[in-house]
Amino acid sequence: MALLVWFTMGIALWHFTVFLPDRFWQGIVGAFLGSVIGAIVFGLIVEVATGRGLGDTDLVTALVAVPGVALGLAVVYAIGVRAERQA
Repeated sequence: MALLVWFTMGIALWHFTVFLPDRFWQGIVGAFLGSVIGAIVFGLIVEVATGRGLGDTDLVTALVAVPGVALGLAVVYAIGVRAERQA
């Protein structure tokens, strides 16, 4: 269930990328993948580190995805800016 929460949080925060310049690697699709993958990976790392199960969900489970989304979007944005400078 936690996986669904992280995925949903990634999608929810991805919608705010419309306010950023479109320099993401592969455009809006790359931003989508970065936000979802970042949320899931970071959420899994925190769940394993705290020893909680994937079936235990609460408000903290959703909030854990926020830094993961930010990191995922930052990585995809940095890759896009680097590719833009090389071109």
